[in-house]
Amino acid sequence: MMQLVAYIFSQTNIKDQSIKNTIALLNEDCTIPFISRYRKEATDNLDEVQIGQIVKYKELFEAIEKRKVGILKAIDEQNALTTELKQKIEATQDLTTLEDLYLPFKKSKKTKAETARLNGLESLAKSIMSQNVNNLESLVFKYIKGNIASIDDALEGARHIIAEWINERTDVRNNIRNQLDRFAMISTKVVKTKVEDENAQKFRDYFDWEESLSRIPSHRLLAILRAEKEGFVRVKIAIDDERAIDYLENKIIKSNNTCSVQIQIAIKDAYKRLLLPSLSNEALQLAKDKADESAITVFAKNLKQLLLGSPLGEKRILAIDPGFRTGCKVVCLDAQGGLLYNETIYPHPPKNDSLGAMKKISSLSEAYKIDAIAIGNGTASRETEAFIRKIHFKHDIKVFVVSEAGASIYSASKIAREEFPNYDVTVRGSVSIGRRLQDPLAELVKIDAKSIGVGQYQHDVDQTKLQKQLDIVVESCVNAVGVNINTASTSLLSYVSGIGPKLAENIVNYRDEYGAFASRNDIKKVPRLGSKAFEQGAGFLRIRSAKNPLDDSAVHPESYTLIEKMAKDLGKSVEDLIGDKTILGGIELTKYITKSVGLPTLQDIISELEKPGLDIREQAKVFTFNQNIKTINDLHEGQLLPGIVNNITNFGCFVDIGIKESGLIHVSNLSDSFVKEVNEHVSLHQQIIVKVLEVDIPRKRIQLKLHK
Repeated sequence: MMQLVAYIFSQTNIKDQSIKNTIALLNEDCTIPFISRYRKEATDNLDEVQIGQIVKYKELFEAIEKRKVGILKAIDEQNALTTELKQKIEATQDLTTLEDLYLPFKKSKKTKAETARLNGLESLAKSIMSQNVNNLESLVFKYIKGNIASIDDALEGARHIIAEWINERTDVRNNIRNQLDRFAMISTKVVKTKVEDENAQKFRDYFDWEESLSRIPSHRLLAILRAEKEGFVRVKIAIDDERAIDYLENKIIKSNNTCSVQIQIAIKDAYKRLLLPSLSNEALQLAKDKADESAITVFAKNLKQLLLGSPLGEKRILAIDPGFRTGCKVVCLDAQGGLLYNETIYPHPPKNDSLGAMKKISSLSEAYKIDAIAIGNGTASRETEAFIRKIHFKHDIKVFVVSEAGASIYSASKIAREEFPNYDVTVRGSVSIGRRLQDPLAELVKIDAKSIGVGQYQHDVDQTKLQKQLDIVVESCVNAVGVNINTASTSLLSYVSGIGPKLAENIVNYRDEYGAFASRNDIKKVPRLGSKAFEQGAGFLRIRSAKNPLDDSAVHPESYTLIEKMAKDLGKSVEDLIGDKTILGGIELTKYITKSVGLPTLQDIISELEKPGLDIREQAKVFTFNQNIKTINDLHEGQLLPGIVNNITNFGCFVDIGIKESGLIHVSNLSDSFVKEVNEHVSLHQQIIVKVLEVDIPRKRIQLKLHK
């Protein structure tokens, strides 16, 4: 335990006691949201990010320890495990160093060096490496036998063994690593047969490229590696070979005789055949890992902003999935997202039934008492929005354009089929658009996050790491907002702390059979939902209109008795406390501090009682694009236009200005001063004003500047 705590401290600088207590909670199957929200005293108020760091380095430490066990066992089985080597392995806290220590013991029988050993040349190699042989030729002559037909054969075999020894030296490998880290250049050459390939054109900037590997931006490296994967370019990692070989010669050669000549040849062979290929691949992989981490961080931040997007709330929605030839799919939803009606209208070419479509939308709006209209932002979106705005409704109906990203994935999914077994994909897609306006979080959790389309090169990064990080983000967002257990889908419930897919299914099945939950205590009746799952999840589950008002708050049931004591001490009921800042502000919190409940938890309780169940998200706002801009041809330099940020990357952000093509605000055009973090200047789905800097119609590229 002490080693683990020390290792995590060395990586995070978080206090030892906080690390120790957090590890204890994690080992008790507590989740990150639960620990950060309800165990602040134990962790000394660590947030989710810090707890996430502890989880990350705990897993890495455990992976290193597991690898050590495997390596020690493998070396011991070769009867090669010395006390010194064992101590070195056990003291190592770095996987790269660990693998270097193991390298001499995981030989393949097919190597040139191993073949030379089988031919009895290892003692010759040792003699040459001693560098004090006076007559090398006469010594070598003794080894000409069997498969060794000549002096040259014997010397070549000995050099192969020497080259392997050089390759296995930790100091040598670390020096070449250091040179790669400081001086490596990544270069590309286009595959000549692919120059005219239409799919290659998006990579044409990288057909003949060279840049420092340590300085290349993550998005560029990932683009180059994708181009290589698709066969359009060849990638090379290089350093100054002469400098690297000079270092090796100065390090290894201590004489000036015939032995040194052989060692010199072996050094060049070791460098070019073994060291450089292996370590340059390692350097490229490390750069790729770093780029992956950067891209995953961007994706995670974007996803969080998207999931915490502004909900309209429980309103009756008319949702439209727009289209031309196939018509516009229309659905009417109740305030809880239930499907009431579906229809197809044809206001656009080729049918042009604008009048009939207007009458239909108008009558549906009245019949179902529609509060707002949600229009998907895909094909025919602008035309449909313009058509809707021409309708004179009898009461105020707000019109929203909603992102369709991933709606088609949802509509064809198992979840959608189970929700709407009697409807086709077009109806399901329209329902998803409408529900996204009501509650983006509740709807988007049903879709694989990678399909939502925010971020950069998400399909090129390590998919396991990406999925893990995105799951953490979704779990964090769901628990930060809280979940209405009586209306939530299985998908949404599965992300609640301590619940998971199976218990989520059990909750929905229980709700379907016995009706709505009347209290948090009722949750304990769900099959297989034990005390640990209740402890972890109860604070994040809400019961609307419950008899106990605390059941519709973020106050954990374990604190109910404490609040009842506060109320009793004041001669009030719990209901009297809720929302009354005067009473709550006068409570002397220090009176209620115990061994398990400290000031942080008490402050959280008071804050929650002031506004119980308050949604941390802002409410959705209506946005209108410039109605005169319909295609890229309508743009010109200097225009000021309203737009919505629809993607954020490390090199800038993309903005929807109401046409098919999104414009790019390069990082240099976000501010007149240096921009370290794009997210510090804009957020996903933020409504902004942009200035058009450049329009490249042939390449369909729009350069924008953020207008302050």
